[in-house]
Amino acid sequence: MADALKDALKHAAQIVETTIEAAVRPVETVVPDAMMYAVRGGKALRGFLVLEGARLHGVEERIAAPIAGAIEAMHAYSLIHDDLPCMDDDDVRRGKPTVHRKWDAATAVLTGDALQALAFELIMSADIKPEAKVVLAHMLAIDAGERGMVGGQAADIAAETADAPLTLREIESLQAKKTGALIEWACAAGPRIAGADEMPMRHYGQALGRAFQIADDILDVTGDANTVGKAVCKDDAAGKATFVSLLGLDGAKRRAVELVDEACDALDVYKEAADTLKAAARFVVNRSR
Repeated sequence: MADALKDALKHAAQIVETTIEAAVRPVETVVPDAMMYAVRGGKALRGFLVLEGARLHGVEERIAAPIAGAIEAMHAYSLIHDDLPCMDDDDVRRGKPTVHRKWDAATAVLTGDALQALAFELIMSADIKPEAKVVLAHMLAIDAGERGMVGGQAADIAAETADAPLTLREIESLQAKKTGALIEWACAAGPRIAGADEMPMRHYGQALGRAFQIADDILDVTGDANTVGKAVCKDDAAGKATFVSLLGLDGAKRRAVELVDEACDALDVYKEAADTLKAAARFVVNRSR
């Protein structure tokens, strides 16, 4: 990873953690501790996308920080719930025990619920125009709900007991909701705050989200659990259709590269100011976790 991108991701993670920690109120339960536990240790890619998109459109970092925190809070909630025994039943996330393993299932459910609520609190507390808050909150509700991430997860669960494996088109539709929706939201947030044209960043986000999921499927086949930070080879063991099972390993890698090129092309309007975002797209398909 290039030093500039590495530093930008590290900085974004620090901004996100600081922002969320400042918003989490200490109470006499384990939920606040579990919230911060779930937020720490990730790549903060979605928060980084918010901050970079904001920078491209002249939005100060302090203004964009709550929005970056919001998308990472929403993402952390989704991971906590995805890891539950009734969902993907994972014991490890980001190289450490999942929330329901460190505490219990009830704590995991409540912690996820609290992070989801916090996402909207952070948006509404941001120092941005009221109409921008409304658009961001409305679109996050859509992209995180049945028409987005939740709908994609439901389709993924249903596919496990379906009579036939999903087709490539069906997988693309599922993943556009489950993974792609929040990535696209993060990419569009900067121009939405600025009241600027969001289409270049949305196109970038759409291609990036698809490339990200293909890279995840590849890691599930080729990755090492200790490096990836979670269980691998689960899709194959479950007999699930993936980009790798349908396109082959080499075919999936080629498609991911094509999508990265598509994502980078969408940013040409920003010229060299978008170099870090282009590097992030290349990182997505070359990452080891």
